[in-house]
Amino acid sequence: MGHANMNRRHFIKAIGLGIAAAPVLKTARLLGQGAAPAAAPKPNIVIIFTDDQGYADLGCYGNKKNKTPRMDKLASEGTRYTSFYAQHVCGPSRSALLTGRYPIRSKGWSMPASEVTFAELIKGVGYQTACIGKWDVSNRKPIIERMPNAQGFDYYFGTLGANDGGGVKFHENNKPAGSTRDMGSLIRTYTDKAIDYLKNKRDPKKPFVLYVAHTMMHTIIDASPKFRGKSAGDLYGDVVEEFDYETGRLLDTLDELKLAKDTLVIYTTDNGPWNQPAYTKNKKGHPKGSIFWGESGPLRNGKGSCYEGGLRAPCITRWPGKVPVGKTSDAIFATIDFMPTFATLAGYKVPNDRVIDGVDQTDLLLGKSKTGARDNFFYNNAMRKGKWKYLKAKHCMHGYARDRKRKQVEELYDLHADLGETTNLASKHPEKVAELKKLMEAVGAAKL
Repeated sequence: MGHANMNRRHFIKAIGLGIAAAPVLKTARLLGQGAAPAAAPKPNIVIIFTDDQGYADLGCYGNKKNKTPRMDKLASEGTRYTSFYAQHVCGPSRSALLTGRYPIRSKGWSMPASEVTFAELIKGVGYQTACIGKWDVSNRKPIIERMPNAQGFDYYFGTLGANDGGGVKFHENNKPAGSTRDMGSLIRTYTDKAIDYLKNKRDPKKPFVLYVAHTMMHTIIDASPKFRGKSAGDLYGDVVEEFDYETGRLLDTLDELKLAKDTLVIYTTDNGPWNQPAYTKNKKGHPKGSIFWGESGPLRNGKGSCYEGGLRAPCITRWPGKVPVGKTSDAIFATIDFMPTFATLAGYKVPNDRVIDGVDQTDLLLGKSKTGARDNFFYNNAMRKGKWKYLKAKHCMHGYARDRKRKQVEELYDLHADLGETTNLASKHPEKVAELKKLMEAVGAAKL
């Protein structure tokens, strides 16, 4: 991209940051709101984002095989969400989290340079920002104007894409920084880099955002020798337990540096577990996407699907003295809500030159509201409002995510009574089908 285009891009971003946000469209909840300056001290924010992890992989989400004491402890120290949504697959999930916009607008792997991320916005109110791990929104290529440093992050170390080929290439900021085919080293590598940032690279006088996006548990998984073969959950369980241990190291560092009480910790994942038939094997002989996959628990299907197993994700938040302790919430919450929620917590304005699909969930996060600010969620080919969920007759997101038992018919489910989406109620409630179909079309039509 030429210098003139870069100037135009930054001009577009600048006008988006400086104008009060547009009103919310109450029915479809399409637009974000402006945020008043934060009254309380600005929290540090740590986002721990895993890849292809199942809704039910952790003990605190019902897993009986994997030992996850640190994540279970985190849940006991904060709030655990059971109706939290990411997106169907990796790149779209990351662009949605970064921009507060559904992937039909933020473009997923092809997220354009003109998108405004929460990192850019929060830098404008005095934060320092770091991204460690899988980026995945610059088409997995070193396109400088679409890499982390150009999208609001002061520091970056990680991979621009996935590990589908059994190896990854690292970048540190905008420069190549080596590669590895040792997939079992990645969880510790990213954790070490995150700890190094906290100890050595940040300015202790400023608040910070640290976004740690793990490559595991994506496709070609592996654990380090310390964890391989040690769990009751096969290789996948080994990886989950190593993630738990390494996340504990990161949380211990917050304690060591006396940062924990001033830090909002958010843990979630990008989509449901890979649970499709294997199509090849890696060099270690492990099948890709078979045998070693995560668990959806009570949810139907997995990664890529519009059923709940495709994008309903585990989510835990902790902020001592602010986030309720030991609470479980079934309120509808989503990664797209982080950008407008951070606006209230940090004191920046949400752009009003584009549709912001996220809503400010500060009251839900802090326990001041049981239901939160969201009553619906858009799945691209499906729509939820309250307990009801509608799916189009043809809603396969990606070729590998087909539910082969599914008939191509419209579907309607009562998620409160039928979380596993087993009983299609479309013929019994045509008025609900019409209502949700209209709402889904309204969300999809707003393409600004």
